[in-house]
Formats: sequence, structure tokens, C-alpha cells
Amino acid sequence: MSRLLRPGLIVLGVIQLVVGTWTLFFPASFYNDVPTVDWTPPYSEHLFRDFGSTTLGIGIVVAAAAIWLERRLVIVALLAYLSYSVTHFAFHAHHLNSDSPGLSGLLLAFTILSVLIPAALLPAALRIRVT
Repeated sequence: MSRLLRPGLIVLGVIQLVVGTWTLFFPASFYNDVPTVDWTPPYSEHLFRDFGSTTLGIGIVVAAAAIWLERRLVIVALLAYLSYSVTHFAFHAHHLNSDSPGLSGLLLAFTILSVLIPAALLPAALRIRVT
């Protein structure tokens, strides 16, 4: 699993950097163009820009962890990612749109993966040698 730590962090970091940048700078596009986001209206530019900047911040921390692979930084980055992804999954698991079973299933699969990937990387992070 330790061989997958850096690539896994890179994937998680890129996802957060892309979503964060998109949401921060183009909040209306994120709301209108990402399937399932508009299931819980109304649109709020303020809320989406705040979400975007927070997501971008998590992406920066995860990217830094991928670059330096320092034990404490990697653990904090994964825990920060999990603090978001677990609650995100829990929300969507209880708010699926019955009008769109295909999108609901896809959304659930992605949110489950967003929990499983960082959770699977955490044991490898705990094994990083402290220098």
C-alpha cells in the first residue's frame, strides 16, 4: 500500500484542486453543470464560493502531502479529506433523487470512493518513518 500512497494523494489532491478552482471561480457553472448539485436549491453564490475556497484549501494540503510525504502532514491531509468526504457521503446517502436512479447510483459510488480511498491510504501514512 505504501507504493500507492503518493499516487493516491495526487489523485485526491487533483480532484480537490479542480473542484475547488471550478467552484470558487465559476460557482454558477458548478451549480448548473454538475449533475445532482441542483437537487438541493436554491443557488447561493456566496455559499459556492466559500465551498470552492475550502475545497481548494484541502487540495493544497493534500498536494503538499503528496510532494513531501512527511508523516504528520500526510495524516492531517487524509483526516481533513475524510472529514469532508464522510459527511458528504452521509448527506448524499440520505438525499438521493428517485427521479434519476442512474445519477443517484453514480453519485453514491463516487462518494463511497471518496471515503474508501483516503481511508485505505491512512494505514500507509501511519507507517511512514519519522526522520
